[in-house]
This record gives sequence, C-alpha cells and structure tokens, in this order.
Amino acid sequence: MTTSKQMTLKLKVWRQKNAKDQGRFVDYTVEGVNQAASFLEMLDVLNEQLIRKGEEPVAFDHDCREGICGSCAMMINGCAHGDMPRTTACQLHLRHFNDGDTIVIEPWRARAFPIIKDLVVDRSAFDRIISAGGYVSTNVGNAPEANSIPVPQQDAEAAMDAAACIGCGACVAQCKNASAMLFVSAKVSQMAHLPQGQPERARRARNMVAQMDKEKFGACSNTGACEAACPKGIKLTNIALLNRELARAQVKS
Repeated sequence: MTTSKQMTLKLKVWRQKNAKDQGRFVDYTVEGVNQAASFLEMLDVLNEQLIRKGEEPVAFDHDCREGICGSCAMMINGCAHGDMPRTTACQLHLRHFNDGDTIVIEPWRARAFPIIKDLVVDRSAFDRIISAGGYVSTNVGNAPEANSIPVPQQDAEAAMDAAACIGCGACVAQCKNASAMLFVSAKVSQMAHLPQGQPERARRARNMVAQMDKEKFGACSNTGACEAACPKGIKLTNIALLNRELARAQVKS
C-alpha cells in the first residue's frame, strides 16, 4: 500500500475586493497538502490557513465538484481550468503538479464577465443569451410514444454532443477576443438537430446572436483556442453550423 505524498505549493492568487477595486496578485504558501487532493480542496486548505490568521479567505465559485455545473471558473497558469484536457478546475488534482511548484490563479478575463470578488466573475451574460433563445414548442399532456418522432442517429448524437456544454465560460476566457461563439453555437446546434427545435429555429439563432453581441463578447477568429480549452470537448463545427443557421434566419426574415 502506497501513501500519498505531502506537497508544498507556492500560489500567486488574484485578490480583488469588488468590481471597483484595482486588484492584485498576492503570494501564498500552502504546506502539507496531500498529492491526492483536488485543486479546490487545496484552495480550501489555503482558506482555512487564512481564516486562522484572521485574514479574508479567497472567494471562488464551486458547486458540484464533479465537472458538471461549470461553476469552478478560474485560470490556472494561464489556462482555463488548467492545462489538463477535458478537465474542469474541480476535477484537477495536485498529482499533476510537482512539489514546490508556483501556481498562478486568476479569474476569467473578459469584459462580458466582470469580476465580482477575487476569482468570482459574473457569468449572467450566458443566462441572458439562453433566455433570448426563447422556448421550444411541444405538445403538452401525456408523454409521446418514444418512436413517434424518429430522429436519425447522426442527428441525435450531434445534438447530445452539443448539449454537453456546461456553460462554464472557458471558451470565452481562453479566446484572445473573449468570443462566446462556441457556447452560443453549442446551444443553437443542440436544438437545430432535433425536430422539437424546428418551429423557432430561425428566431432562436437570430435572437441569441443578437444578445451575444449586446453583451459585448468579442468576435470569433477561428483560432481553435476555445475548443482546446473546453472541458467537454465542444467542437468548432458547431460554429460553422451557427453561421449557417444565422444566414438562413436572415434570408427568412
């Protein structure tokens, strides 16, 4: 039976009291953290140390800690959620770091994601984009029979792949222009592939893109940084589909 190694890590954490504060990096040292611990558990240890010293703990978002909710939004050594592929910050473990490493931790950097405090940003712009998409028309009452609306397997799989987006904002944070095209395209593609999403198809694409522009996200330059940073592997092909959906909507209008 092997025992987990104890580590000492040097942290450079972005501290910012509120949206109006200028903010700065503060150096901390965390000693005796278990190599098997998760990244957020390490931040918990840091906060326990700060509280014992009578200092303000580091504010950071989290909820499920299972890579589902997308709340753990932070840049780790310049990479959204860290440099491990298909991994959220809460799924990142200290075994991927070395004893004595210096780790730089900061919030998402985007005008559409204003900083609330420390590592916490306001991602409600995503909620407003989703709301702009509106509702999906469907028959009410008893659930329809499973095979009454046939869906080709290829379309079903494409819809499920797009629906895997958890709205964490890593694509925005990693993009040099802070573009939200990957997020918006995933949400538009999800319904565009399914028969239930057809009645509002054109309106959905037009309204969601308009809201994205209103939120002042940057333009897409197709560098692929968004796909590389996405913890759920959302593909750039969704952006191509969004562009086609928007062109179709403009023709119909």
